[in-house]
Amino acid sequence: MAKKKSSAVKKKIENTRQQVDPALQNVIRKEIIAVVMFMAAVFILISLEKFRGTAGDTQLIGIVGTYLTRFMQAMFGSAAAFAAFSLILWAIHIGYYRLYWSVKMAGLALLTVTILVYISTFEIPLGIDPWEAARKGLGGGYIGGGLAYICMRMVGGVGTSIVLVLSGLVAAALMLEKSFSELGRSLVGAGRFMKEKLGAILFYEIEVAEESPVKNPKTESRMDQEINAAEPDLLSVHTPLDFIDVPLRTREEEKPVAVEPRPSAPPRSQFQKYTKPNLDMLSLMETDRTIDKKHIKDSIAVLEDTFTSFGITVKVNQVSCGPAVTRYELTPAPGVKVSRIISLTDDLQLNLAAPGIRIEAPIPGKSAIGIEVPRTKVGSVGLRSILASAAFRKLNSPLAFALGEDIAGNPVVAKLSDMPHLLIAGSTGSGKSVCLNSIIMSLLFNADPEELKLVFIDPKMVELTIYNGIPHLLTPVVTDPKKASLVLRWMTTEMEKRYKLFSEQGVRDISRYNQAAPPLPFIVIVIDELADLMMVAPVEVEDSICRLAQMARAAGIHLIVATQRPSVDVVTGIIKANIPSRIAFAVSSQTDSRTILDIGGAEKLLGKGDMLFAPVGAVKPYRVQGAFVSDRDIETVVDFIKGQMLVVVDEGQFDEIEDTLDSMDYGQGDDLFWDAVRVVVESQKASVSFLQRRLRVGYARAARLMDLMEERGIVSAIDNNKKREIIIDEIQLEKLYSNHKLC
Repeated sequence: MAKKKSSAVKKKIENTRQQVDPALQNVIRKEIIAVVMFMAAVFILISLEKFRGTAGDTQLIGIVGTYLTRFMQAMFGSAAAFAAFSLILWAIHIGYYRLYWSVKMAGLALLTVTILVYISTFEIPLGIDPWEAARKGLGGGYIGGGLAYICMRMVGGVGTSIVLVLSGLVAAALMLEKSFSELGRSLVGAGRFMKEKLGAILFYEIEVAEESPVKNPKTESRMDQEINAAEPDLLSVHTPLDFIDVPLRTREEEKPVAVEPRPSAPPRSQFQKYTKPNLDMLSLMETDRTIDKKHIKDSIAVLEDTFTSFGITVKVNQVSCGPAVTRYELTPAPGVKVSRIISLTDDLQLNLAAPGIRIEAPIPGKSAIGIEVPRTKVGSVGLRSILASAAFRKLNSPLAFALGEDIAGNPVVAKLSDMPHLLIAGSTGSGKSVCLNSIIMSLLFNADPEELKLVFIDPKMVELTIYNGIPHLLTPVVTDPKKASLVLRWMTTEMEKRYKLFSEQGVRDISRYNQAAPPLPFIVIVIDELADLMMVAPVEVEDSICRLAQMARAAGIHLIVATQRPSVDVVTGIIKANIPSRIAFAVSSQTDSRTILDIGGAEKLLGKGDMLFAPVGAVKPYRVQGAFVSDRDIETVVDFIKGQMLVVVDEGQFDEIEDTLDSMDYGQGDDLFWDAVRVVVESQKASVSFLQRRLRVGYARAARLMDLMEERGIVSAIDNNKKREIIIDEIQLEKLYSNHKLC
């Protein structure tokens, strides 16, 4: 019976254990270990503090405390308390992160060892061996003494110092989870912060010392006597010249120095704690770039045989293997026309069994013709590899961006300041949106919110809304086409304001202005779908884009315009003429390719990031495989930027923009507008014929001026008696005119 009962109890215990979640068991186990370690570390600290080797101390900490203290002092020497404190941090780490070990703990362990070696090397008297000092309880104990002994024997004193500095830096990088470059920037930033604070304190002390009045003993004693006597005429104390002359003279001399601004060092309080994203946030794409030499040799033979069958002698000189396309560079025999080679495109495609080929005749800068054949297995290009390339780092500009890799597999990068505007077009699914995201991500990795501001216009409401909330945005992502035209007009006014500032400073562009005054940020306007905007407000949108494209480069404002419908009614001739740099993705017809690039070729692209990039000044466009960035990587970077709790814009800013533009709308449309308003308000007569006589203009212009005044709410519409009421008076007129002049 007893055996049956015991077996039943065991079964119940096992069932109870099975019912408990294993994950919960693991959490509880780690919390118990963390609490035990924490209490043990506290006990060790108390034991180290109370232990003096007497009987009374032994009674306070007991035998366990005594032996623990002796063990800690033997192993860690004078740094035993720091080792116990490290144990406390380890316990907190286990309890908080639910991890026994991590990179932070590795850094803490390395820091502890570094301190032990430092103490054993430099904190013991000269002439004493570190190991012997450890046996006497000096230095960093047996651990520090042993390691210091090894270092001194292996690399000497100088080498040990270098090893300690290096291990300290590595420990700091591991504990803070930062790279050496980020750690260096943090140290430089901390040094500047301390310099500013110390400078402000010293400046304040000097100013106070110089402005404090020089005390006259006679006056001071007389003041004390009068205050003690409580006489009514206390103001007579301040009348002697020897009391008021010194401080007044000092303040007059020191005041200009104290308040003189320093334009060379503008305040950066708003974003001084901003940290740029790290490349580790982007996924590292694994691509197969192996070259099938046998396939290439077979293709060369097919090419040469095909041309020979048509009576054309060619020789393949070089082969370039890119991520998506292999280019065969061939040289025709003397007397062979290039047009004959181009006419054999379909025959070459048939013999090579390729989905499509493109002939570049000739290759710019070479006396050769390029035949681009798609690879059987397309290799993807990751944005991270382009941003980490030497070509991208060499640009060193907040406006630098990554595009992808060319036919030879080299990184393709560019700067918006060289473009200075960019047109991107291609059919749906060709890679246009991914290219936009790659450009935006490049800008976010390069520039902080003080260097660069962004304006996103996304009528489709799906591509750019993910960036809402980042501090680089001047406005929330614009999804309403009507608000888009409003924002574009606002950008033209911002451009005009900047040119006024440049004129006042006597400079020609933003780079020279930023050297002489508090810097202005660059502004990049990204329009994801131009076709939707042109359908809603074609005239306003085209006018704003053309004005910005013509004049905004020197003001530091740049446009990136994208569309999936590259027709002539969307990408008009005026827009094309003012945006010289263009990117064409796969399109359906040669007509669309000519609309974008003025030449054919985009209709033969493969899609999925395959593009033709034609920067300003290029003889022919370059073929590029676009860099890919996943939605998850974008979310990671955006969450990191938004997690820094910086300035966030809201929808109410559109109302402020509209109010600003409304105040500027008065007087737009006709140079005689304000003269006409003044005539109408002062005479209290509102008729077209009256304006004709007073302004000496034709009927059409006078009628247009009257319509403008009606739109602005200055006069009413015509009533039944064919008369208009004048709504504003002369005071309101002066106020409107003043606001207009300020804008």
